[in-house]
Amino acid sequence: MKLSLLLSSFVILHSSLVAERPNILFIASDDMRPQLGCYGDPTVKSPNLDALAKRGMVFERSYVQQALCSPSRISMLSGRYPATTGIFEIGRTLRTTMPDITTMPQHFKNNGYHTRSIGKIYHVGIDDDASWSISAAHGQKPRHSPATQLAIEKLITDAKAKGITLPPKGKGGRNSVVPAFEAVECGDDDLLDGDCAARAVEQIREYAKNPSQPFFFAVGFANPHVPWISPKKYWDLYDRSKLPLATNTFLPKDAPIFAATSGTDFRWYAGVPANELHEPFARECLHGYLAAISYVDAQVGRLLAALDETGLAKNTIIVFWSDHGYYMGEHTWWGAKHNNYEGATRNCLIVSQPGMKHAGEKTDALAQSVDLAPTLTDLCSLPTNDGFQGRSLKPVLENPTATVNDAAFSWYPKEGWLGTALRTDKWRFVEWTKLGQEPVRELYNQNNDPQNNLNVANKPEHAQVLESLSKRLREKFPVQEFKEPAATPKGKKVRKQ
Repeated sequence: MKLSLLLSSFVILHSSLVAERPNILFIASDDMRPQLGCYGDPTVKSPNLDALAKRGMVFERSYVQQALCSPSRISMLSGRYPATTGIFEIGRTLRTTMPDITTMPQHFKNNGYHTRSIGKIYHVGIDDDASWSISAAHGQKPRHSPATQLAIEKLITDAKAKGITLPPKGKGGRNSVVPAFEAVECGDDDLLDGDCAARAVEQIREYAKNPSQPFFFAVGFANPHVPWISPKKYWDLYDRSKLPLATNTFLPKDAPIFAATSGTDFRWYAGVPANELHEPFARECLHGYLAAISYVDAQVGRLLAALDETGLAKNTIIVFWSDHGYYMGEHTWWGAKHNNYEGATRNCLIVSQPGMKHAGEKTDALAQSVDLAPTLTDLCSLPTNDGFQGRSLKPVLENPTATVNDAAFSWYPKEGWLGTALRTDKWRFVEWTKLGQEPVRELYNQNNDPQNNLNVANKPEHAQVLESLSKRLREKFPVQEFKEPAATPKGKKVRKQ
């Protein structure tokens, strides 16, 4: 009898502790650079994300661990650096290299949370079933207009008739008939991200029916990744003639040729010039990108409204995160990332906690995507996970002037070289290594050159700084030999771009 009462008391206590734990709404956006009103941009229309910033904290200097969708997401969700996961490309799942790993959402699931994802959280097709209580879901609507859908279907039909196998992406693939930008006369829910938002709102309402069950709910939007396709009403928010274009339309000066490159994704789409983009096409691209941001912003607003309407907002931590930065004409790069520079690795990060003391403030504290796993674990009072390699940002949320990182780190492979970047308060240092070759270095003064226009690594006056930063980098991350994986488990060639 006594044992039965003891067990009953334990169950009640455990249930009470679980119920008191805050929920997590984790919102991800693809290829969104920190170009929002809350980041000081005067052009973009982002009222809902700006409202989230007022109830949370904006991290002005947040960095991803690789400027490529899948490795960035795997690093963030696992809480491990790419140097640990060994994944630097799109293709392999996390468990091909770390089969016994416990990811961030899995850690929450193991501690009583219901975990679920809708939309692009891990890379589409490269998910992780162990992370979720139920299998990952995705929106069912297309990203583009009915006319574009017909063009895709015709391309496929013609290819079958000719016995041609279309590549999934790249030259000659389906993307070749998809415009890089398109304003569609439709409602939000007629396209992919609106459909994802609608499904996410339904899930939030389901969670509200059982408020004693804490949840970790991740919602991922495909925009503003190219193609920039959104309902026309978001295009109508902007006057194209007044959009400011990039002024540094040149490659980083004195940078290694192999390093100063970006991806080719943008060139896959219909109507994109093979060479330099001139006005008015460049303005149309920027217009499409900003409209796509505003489309995502509106969907975020729907999620926030659902939390408020159901009463879940009072016990839900909200994170808005983008998987890396993006170039829209800077350094001649359009619709791209794929390198170790500031514009590629700096991302959006907003964290909102119910009742937080410093709501509406910004911080210059260096933050990394790998910090999110220990941060959310800390905020929810879960047991620590020794595998997480980042640091909790809780001290920064409690005091915006606090510092938990003295540097942020990023990686990128190029032409057999593996670049490792170290970002400090003042410097962006990149060291490229390749078997049998002398290291190649880049150095940018972030105070004087925030967009990395000039590599000063070869300046004699910086020799001591170079050696100091190199030593500091390699004490934390010894040199790795980059070995490109031959194929995915299914036998398909992996993608670096």
